[in-house]
Amino acid sequence: MRKILVSVSAVAVLLAACAEEPTVGPSGDGGADECAVENLSLIEPGVLTIATDSPAYPPWFARNDPSNGKGFEGAVAYAVAEEMGFSPAQVTWVVEPFNKSYAPGPKDFDFDINQISITPKRAENVTFSEGYYDVNQALIALADSPVASATSIASLKDAKLGAQVGTTSLAYITATIQPSEDPYVYDTTNDAKSALEAGQIDGIVVDLPTAFYITAVEIPNSSVVGQFPADPANPEQFGLLLEQDSPLVDCVNRAIEALKADATLQAIQDQWLSEKVQAPVLQ
Repeated sequence: MRKILVSVSAVAVLLAACAEEPTVGPSGDGGADECAVENLSLIEPGVLTIATDSPAYPPWFARNDPSNGKGFEGAVAYAVAEEMGFSPAQVTWVVEPFNKSYAPGPKDFDFDINQISITPKRAENVTFSEGYYDVNQALIALADSPVASATSIASLKDAKLGAQVGTTSLAYITATIQPSEDPYVYDTTNDAKSALEAGQIDGIVVDLPTAFYITAVEIPNSSVVGQFPADPANPEQFGLLLEQDSPLVDCVNRAIEALKADATLQAIQDQWLSEKVQAPVLQ
């Protein structure tokens, strides 16, 4: 009789242990997956709200319609969404002007994707994901511009250069090129392009993929004079922008890491940002 009681007790203990064992979630941390859609802290439950500027330019987007998933950043946005567990129908887009995106304060989006470079200054007001694209700045000029044949940064000292306000392109002009004349500052890249076409400035600085698109499609008789060297220890990177201290950032980073690991991010880059001509480096 004693042996039977011991056996029953042992079974009871085993059953209790099994009942108390936590369910292992997809995160592998022994608990519920904090990155499951139903557990995410979102602007709208069950919906991923993504922001970008308007118009949304190629090669980053296509036909000024982020929702078609085309263009490099359009494709990246939907790849991140899918990795996080959202279907295309669960993604909604809102407009956020570039210069407003990194201003302090609450956001009406879950993340913004808009060629926003990660900088310490911006990170004082917002939270960035890890980088999804390493980018170099480049110089565009018309064929008859005095800087059209420039081969070095030093040769740009007396140039009239322009860029969009608040961009790392403008920061590169002022901090690295340091021209003798203050750079021309424009509200949008469109305004900078118009000034270049009108001959009001010698060249504009933009990121390299944008430079290739502008010279190939938008401004006849223009060319990419060259790209500026990157700092190997601290490359310029685009990141997804989130509200400061957003609890969503860890899950966004997990998605980006997965897209890097399975080469999805590289495949998107190869599809939308592959340049047939490599611009010379202006040292």
